Amino acid sequence: MQRFRLFSFLTLVLLASSGCNIPMLRTPEPSVGSCSLHLDANATDEQAIRAVLAAEGELVVKQEITQLMALWADGSTVTDANNTPQNPDDDELWRNKDAIRHRYVRIVFPGAAAVSKPADMTITIDGDQATVTSTTQIGNEISPAGDRWELVKSDGCWLIKGLTFNLEPTDKKK
Repeated sequence: MQRFRLFSFLTLVLLASSGCNIPMLRTPEPSVGSCSLHLDANATDEQAIRAVLAAEGELVVKQEITQLMALWADGSTVTDANNTPQNPDDDELWRNKDAIRHRYVRIVFPGAAAVSKPADMTITIDGDQATVTSTTQIGNEISPAGDRWELVKSDGCWLIKGLTFNLEPTDKKK
């Protein structure tokens, strides 16, 4: 009996080291986007998108950068439209996840917002792409229809592909 157990163990070790795919030894892919949120299996695309954006706000408040970055797709962008949505010349842009991570850690987190959440969402879904316009509240600051989120569905998971904020124009007459 001891020899059988030893033989079984050695067989498993050899198979694992030879590159064979044994399901019990495979490292699972990390969950990303909406799939990291443990949603109901019957959640609609709209529910998943709403959950991703709600989670983004909650994770900003909690300052949980690893989980926050799992909501973002590779190649994402964040754009500050500087309250001049018709003039892209004054936009500030963060490209790719490393720059977005840096923005959260160096610019967003130090503000220590007690509340960060989207509201008044208008969601347009076109296949595996979605656009969301929302009012966002960060602390005491409320930006009516000031944010545009772009999301993409990849392997059944909704991820943030882009955020453009400060879209509400300022009154230049003052």
